[in-house]
Amino acid sequence: MSKKKILIVGGTGYLGQHLLQSYNANQTSQSHSYDLTVAFTYHSTPLPQPLLDAFPDSQSFHVDFKSAIGFESISNAFGQPDVVVNCAAISVPRACEIDPASAHAINVPSSLVKWLQSFQQNSTLLIHLSTDQVYEGEKSFYKEEDIAIPLNVYGKTKVAAEKFISENCPNFVILRSSIIYGPQTLSPVPKSLPIQWIDGALSKRETLEFFHDEFRCPIYVKDLVTVILALTNQWLSEGKKMQLLLNVGGPDRVSRVQMAEAVAQFRGHDTSLIKPVSASSVDRGVKSPADISMDITRLVQTLNINPVSFKDGVKLTLTTEAKR
Repeated sequence: MSKKKILIVGGTGYLGQHLLQSYNANQTSQSHSYDLTVAFTYHSTPLPQPLLDAFPDSQSFHVDFKSAIGFESISNAFGQPDVVVNCAAISVPRACEIDPASAHAINVPSSLVKWLQSFQQNSTLLIHLSTDQVYEGEKSFYKEEDIAIPLNVYGKTKVAAEKFISENCPNFVILRSSIIYGPQTLSPVPKSLPIQWIDGALSKRETLEFFHDEFRCPIYVKDLVTVILALTNQWLSEGKKMQLLLNVGGPDRVSRVQMAEAVAQFRGHDTSLIKPVSASSVDRGVKSPADISMDITRLVQTLNINPVSFKDGVKLTLTTEAKR
């Protein structure tokens, strides 16, 4: 069996940890004719012990996108990866407004792309995580060919990243992801997870305000992982030139109110605790698009993957958490 190398950039984050788990579980799968060697990068130190314990065979590398320090050590110790999945980002829109320079330096992966260009072979596929916030939010169910008109710094950095990658990478997949939700990671991430936060607040019988007029297509994390694994397998099996842009969301267009109601209905919480408010009534320090729901027809047709409904995703999330 041939050895194929996978590098997860931002492996300690929410999606990164779920990918680490799944790639490692697929290392010696009988469904393909190669073995996987998985490595990951991290920025915050120290590295979480649960990750070191869970994946003792996965090499880890400290990398700084701003200075490009750390990439050389990957070249020396791991070599050229066959697939790179870039999950690294400053993904909190308000943080991007406060420090646009840092947001651009990290969200536009120029140091990563330049490092990949340093290898003689053009044999690496870059799978890059973008966002639904590249869209303006003036209509429903955006398609990939719709013009990206971001309203905030976060969206603008992500559009810049897409442009940089498409102009400088011979093989890439850009995944415009919606809100990612699902069970907690092996090493708990510091940010609050949407379903767990809603469940926790409603279980305390707190009255909560949710926007009724902002719409997204949240995606269950394991569906997003399945998409990335399918793209990986296709690249490693066929090696054909790949330049692809995909909307990656769930099948349902939902508001924050509808998200909260789905959690309440599954868990039996009092739905009268959910108070609908307009997004315009709250100053979040950042412009937020109203409706960035996405058409995922291209995703379904390209990979034959049908993400689960939001209600089913909520059920899977909370059922998994109950088993912990």
